[in-house]
Amino acid sequence: MTEHRCSGLEIRRLSPPEWMHAYPVIAQLRSLEEPEFLARIRLQSYAGYELVAAFHDKQIIGVMGMRPVHTLARGAHLHIDDLVVDATGRGSGVGRSLMEYAEADARARGMNAIFLDARPDAIPFYERENYVLHAAPSMNKVLAP
Repeated sequence: MTEHRCSGLEIRRLSPPEWMHAYPVIAQLRSLEEPEFLARIRLQSYAGYELVAAFHDKQIIGVMGMRPVHTLARGAHLHIDDLVVDATGRGSGVGRSLMEYAEADARARGMNAIFLDARPDAIPFYERENYVLHAAPSMNKVLAP
């Protein structure tokens, strides 16, 4: 899936030279300096991570990071790592449009599920989009250097 247009939005994957233009919106979600953001995106892209942006009047107003994943437990699925809408555009349907893009993309890849990690304050948004809390708890351990 390359491009999706709805309600005055253009939604499409960003090419590597465009990644820097997503930084001001991503910075509203992630505390990263721009050089670190670009380095991480480049590294993640080797494993299939892609940045998708929602444009309004040629300005990026929403960004989503997604990647295809294949696991024994879940099979082939799309994982959304990052989803953020510029503070001035929240509640306008941009997030919903990005999720619709992800769902169409997953279907086009032959996947039947999307997984994501949600911040507590974003859970109501995902529930309105018919996502449910997954029964498996997510755990991590930070390793000291």
